[in-house]
Amino acid sequence: MRGDAREVRYNFAVLEIFMNPIRLRACAMLVAVVSLGATAPVPATEECAPPSAWTVPGGGRIATQDVYARAAQSQVVLLGEAHDDADHHRWQLQTAAGLSALRAKLVLGFEMFPRRVQPALDRWVAGELDVDAFLKRADWSTVWGYDAQFYLPLFHLARINNFPMVALNVERNLVRTVSTKGLDAAAPELREGVTEPAPASENYQARLFQVYAQHPEKEGKTHSRSDPAFINFVQAQLIWDRAMAQALAAAAARNPDALIIGIMGREHVAYGEGVQHQLEALGIKQVTTLLPWDSGTDCSGFSAGMASAVFGLPPEPAGPPATPPQLLGVRIEDAGDGVRVIDVSAGGIAQAAGMLAGDLLTQAAGKTLTTTGDLRKVVTQMQPGTWLPLKGLRNGTPVDFTAKFHPAR
Repeated sequence: MRGDAREVRYNFAVLEIFMNPIRLRACAMLVAVVSLGATAPVPATEECAPPSAWTVPGGGRIATQDVYARAAQSQVVLLGEAHDDADHHRWQLQTAAGLSALRAKLVLGFEMFPRRVQPALDRWVAGELDVDAFLKRADWSTVWGYDAQFYLPLFHLARINNFPMVALNVERNLVRTVSTKGLDAAAPELREGVTEPAPASENYQARLFQVYAQHPEKEGKTHSRSDPAFINFVQAQLIWDRAMAQALAAAAARNPDALIIGIMGREHVAYGEGVQHQLEALGIKQVTTLLPWDSGTDCSGFSAGMASAVFGLPPEPAGPPATPPQLLGVRIEDAGDGVRVIDVSAGGIAQAAGMLAGDLLTQAAGKTLTTTGDLRKVVTQMQPGTWLPLKGLRNGTPVDFTAKFHPAR
């Protein structure tokens, strides 16, 4: 739901460091318009980004052909998104297709894939895999988990035009380790070749600190930017940005005649402080950042420097409200012999069922759980008002849970 102030509170996807494909919707929604330390905010009473048009934050309207012409001269173009917003993905497809008319060769890089699944991307572009085989080999349900239908048009754009696809991400374990123990705790083999990131700007640290302080586990507590936990939090975001920047820079080096397009969460794009900052530290100076802007969003967050240009999306078509996805309210990881509960969200269904961090879930609705994708598949098929029986182990002792999903409103 666009423009919902309650959801916007947690709309900065660095929170995904702590989440997995079965996550709270408020933490899954993304926004790149937090204006901490930014200049020249537009008053909330003005129209900041008119629908179906491009705007330069702080600079006014700009013609579509001018946006494309300028972006086409770049080495790298970053297209931000809220991962579960269908219009954001349609806008990305439109923009990538428009740029392809100006540059004969594109390379599409995706945050959604860790490096280890690169062979699946290569085989997909080569036409050797159908959709189901591609998603299975890319381990989609485990490593990403959002609706693949959002992304398939972009994947097909790459396939039919023989545009290389590049896996930009690293394994979750790297970001998780850095976020909990710090960068020095990440062994070389865990880092997958990711080098020391460029330091965060003062403004980036300020924005991250607000997100850190608003995390549900930390609300109401006194925090300082010198807290070791916050320092780790920043390092985790930087290593994530750096990983994607390195993959994009490597793609640019391999394809000097191509325009490299990065598809990623818009928090990595906003204000040039994430991936762009790391790209520039790697010598990639010609970077264009483009973002979508949701209709109804408070313009107080629209400020100069947010992006090279922003495209205003029209309101969503009227109709009955969509049924929200069923969510347990847990953070989980693969454990080999089941799915390990890493964290239980306060007030969520999992907490009400009695789950605790450290529990090992082995069955859901009678089905054996091997990966987080197995659990996600079962949960997303649940209907409002139904109950889901789960089995697991707590310190080696069998334990049963009943997850009671809320009735439809």
